[in-house]
Parts: sequence; C-alpha cells; structure tokens
Amino acid sequence: MEDMYGIKYSKPKVVLLQDTGIGVSETAARTCYDSFLNSENEVIKDIENHMPDGAMCDEINEIEDSSLLSDLAWTYFHHSILEHANLSFLVRGTSRGVLQEHARHRIQAISVRSTRYTMSSLINAFVASQNGGSKDFFIDKILSFDMFVTSDAEYNKIEIGAIYDKLKYQAKTVDDFYSIAVAKSSIGFLEEFAGNAQKLFEALESGKKKRNVGDAFKHIISDNVKVDMVVTFNLRSLKNYFTLRDSGAAYFQIRWLAQEMMRVTPSKYLDLIVKKK
Repeated sequence: MEDMYGIKYSKPKVVLLQDTGIGVSETAARTCYDSFLNSENEVIKDIENHMPDGAMCDEINEIEDSSLLSDLAWTYFHHSILEHANLSFLVRGTSRGVLQEHARHRIQAISVRSTRYTMSSLINAFVASQNGGSKDFFIDKILSFDMFVTSDAEYNKIEIGAIYDKLKYQAKTVDDFYSIAVAKSSIGFLEEFAGNAQKLFEALESGKKKRNVGDAFKHIISDNVKVDMVVTFNLRSLKNYFTLRDSGAAYFQIRWLAQEMMRVTPSKYLDLIVKKK
C-alpha cells in the first residue's frame, strides 16, 4: 500500500480476541426503563420474575439482536448502555506513530509490545557488526527482521543505516558500551567469537538477554517501527474511535487500523455504532 507521498507501507493485521455480547447492554437498558417484558428476547423477559442463573447469563450473552438498543443508539442517542459491551483486538504490525494517536482515546485498555524488553536482537546485531562485521552486515540483518511499517527495502536500508550511525555514535561516547548492550553472562562471547560476526550474533541470540536493554537505546528507533498490541474498547468508546479514525481527516495509518478493526467486528455491534452508508 502506498501513501500520498509515494512511500510504500504494509497494513496492520487484526484479530478479534473476545467480545462480551450485547445482551448485558440490553439488560442494562431494560433496567433503566423497567421494560423487561417488552423485549423480543425471551431470556430478557424472564428477568422480570427471576434473578438470572448461570444458564440464563449464558443465554443473555448469546443475544444477537435488540430492537431497544437500536432505538436507543440511533433515535434517542442513549449511548451509556453501550458501555456494558466490550471488544478486545490483537493488532500486529501497526506503527509507533499510531500509538500517539491511540493515546488520545481516553477510555481503552491497551497493552503494547515493549521496547524495553524486545530490542535485544537489534542490539546483538550491532555488537556483532562491531566484532568482525560491518555496517552492511547490520543493515542486512535488521532488514530480515521486518521491523518497519514501510515496505520499500531501499527506504528501510536508509532507516537502518541511521540506526547504525546512532549506535556507532553512542558506542564512542559511552563508557563501557558493551556493559549496557550485552548480558554479563554473554560478555565472554565477544572474545570467543571475535572476527566472526555471524557466529557472535548467533551466540548472543542464544545467550541470556540483557534485561531492560531498550532503556538505553529507545532513542535509536523512529515512529516507523512496527508494534503489536492488544486493545480493549467498550462499545461506546469504539463508536467514537470508528467515527474519528475511519474519517478521511484521520492519519492514514490509524485509518487503516480502524478499518481492519471494523472489518473483524461482528455486525451485531457495527449495527449499533456505525451508520450504514
């Protein structure tokens, strides 16, 4: 996929991990109006005279349609009842730039792939490049990691080259660079495999990872780096998210993400939060 500026990008992938159903939202709405007997869903009618047991709760969570929710969502704009439905998505391959956009959506639960704990391979490739390797070794190795949302190999080589230059500068200015880059138990590999970058890289990869290695190196990566995350929205917040982020005015990468999230969202939810075109 190419943006308006001629740069090629890969799109994120999204899976719906869980959804809690719309039955609890209808139960909440019927509670507000004391109108259980008016439901088209028999299990909701039964709540008029019975506290739900486990079997009833299972049936409530399997409800696929609710005329009341539709009326409240589109006629009366009573959206608070939508907060009782939650959806969780696994997102792979969006960008760190999108995270800045996501942070503006206040009501969400979000867990993101940590740079503190997941930069070891990149740092190991640099360390190896300084011990029998080269800048080209580093670039080729990182290119194979598929780290960026940009999908043009020549463009990504420029990005990786910039990462190398930053690390090279840091290695010259920091005392005992390897102590912050390599786990103590792996320091011996530097001598054991001196002059053989590939063997050193493999040894570092198989050895103990440096804890929190990303703390010292966050500055080297850009918003172009891919991240994975699990994000959970209640249905009211998801409505706001789709309204804003499926807009042509939205940042194109988060628009792509919103569209993928919308694609995997079941129609029973979309019917309540997305206007039919």
